[in-house]
Amino acid sequence: MVSSQIIQTSIEELSDITGTFIRVTDTEGHEIASAGKPAEMDVGLIREFVESSADTMTIGDDLLYRIPDDTGRVYVLQVSTGDSAAVSGTDPHMVGRIASSHLKTLISAFRDKQDRGSFIQNLLLDNMLRIDILSRAKKLHIDTAVSRVVLVAETRKGEDSIASEFLSGMFGGGRDYVTAVEEQNVIVVKELSDNSTSEDVDRVARMIADTLNTEALINVRVSYGNMVRELADLSRSYKEARLALNVGSIFYPTDRVVSYDRLGIGRLIYQLPENLCRMFIDEVFGDMDTPMDLDEETRNTIDMFFANNLNVSETARQLFVHRNTLVYRIEKIEKSTGLDIRNFDDAMIFKISMMVLNYIRHVENL
Repeated sequence: MVSSQIIQTSIEELSDITGTFIRVTDTEGHEIASAGKPAEMDVGLIREFVESSADTMTIGDDLLYRIPDDTGRVYVLQVSTGDSAAVSGTDPHMVGRIASSHLKTLISAFRDKQDRGSFIQNLLLDNMLRIDILSRAKKLHIDTAVSRVVLVAETRKGEDSIASEFLSGMFGGGRDYVTAVEEQNVIVVKELSDNSTSEDVDRVARMIADTLNTEALINVRVSYGNMVRELADLSRSYKEARLALNVGSIFYPTDRVVSYDRLGIGRLIYQLPENLCRMFIDEVFGDMDTPMDLDEETRNTIDMFFANNLNVSETARQLFVHRNTLVYRIEKIEKSTGLDIRNFDDAMIFKISMMVLNYIRHVENL
């Protein structure tokens, strides 16, 4: 159903141009929108007009038009032919025909928008057969063979409507679509050029995160799937974006933008059974300390050491400690966990173990 605000804006412009009073009501005579000098209207006459079979009717100084929509709702358009119309020199019959035509166009455009939105939602949720996708897309004039990608913006509770409004302003006016299929997530289906790359998509994702953060004052996490060429494959891109959002929250919680193709080993761990992950931790550490048993300072030292590609000197410089102090800390970690993270194989096992433990903690919280 087209909003009363849109109807109000449209008839105000027409009323200003023609100097004619225009009102839109429902079948019970309840006003939806009006513009111009108020004119009285008997509610009983409106109901009488609605119950009649006429599409137009003249009652006193007023012209009435019946405008139905596809949902069965009927709008009643009233155009005054009183003193204001006579002074302005406009033909109320012409104004009425223009206004009714414009209102029908608004209803049709809103219906098409709703139909497209529903189609995109069903497409993302994989609720349609491929043959139905093609035929439905043709009716809605949606290109089926163009590059697209699905991006998902995750908000905090209650902020999804604000994010949706901002994103609709950014992407909703052209060949892109903004929708939602669950709370706290807003979905953008972005059309791309044939020579677009993953770096282009990453820039769009970061633009979304930056805009919502600076203009809407909303902290969001944005994920995206792989680009797809066929419209029927959009559900795959959406599933990849959702997976990236889940995996990123576990293994890369500080990243504001997460892409499916850069999840790395986190995606593999996420798909492992929990009992297999626990067996791995038991086999690696046994009765020794795990990475999660270490104090915060030690874990920060390890993170910095890994960030600097196991370079002791550079890590010591960034931590503002002596090189020997860092070596002492690393040796202390080896005694506690049995792994010498200066060695590549042990460092890899240690890193994977940290990720596995994060995943186990995530499963326990669920």
